[in-house]
Amino acid sequence: MYIEREIEFWQTIKMLGGFLVGLLLLWMTIPSLKDVITKDFDVVNGKCTIEISSSGRSSDSTFNMFNTDEQFSFMEIPDLDAYGKSIPYYCEITVTKDRMWEMDYKIYDLKTGKLMDSHTGE
Repeated sequence: MYIEREIEFWQTIKMLGGFLVGLLLLWMTIPSLKDVITKDFDVVNGKCTIEISSSGRSSDSTFNMFNTDEQFSFMEIPDLDAYGKSIPYYCEITVTKDRMWEMDYKIYDLKTGKLMDSHTGE
């Protein structure tokens, strides 16, 4: 038995729009995804400060690198005694080549070079 169906115009436009948005998101993330899969990372290191910001129930830490003027954010808060702009540390942050995704960090005491905290991303 053959049933004749009508295709609605707006439903087709919505589906096409969703498909195009999906393609755009895929096109934007493919370079970073390739770096993550092949584990092709850069390590940004140098003097940094760590600022903690919280909104509602979530909080994150922002690493401000002095020598590159870059900022990297992590969802977890490092276990340190003090935070803020006036307290410098030496940080090693592993990021993708295009600097879009942060993988892990290591925080060292600036004077002694002792490892104070790390997050390996696992």
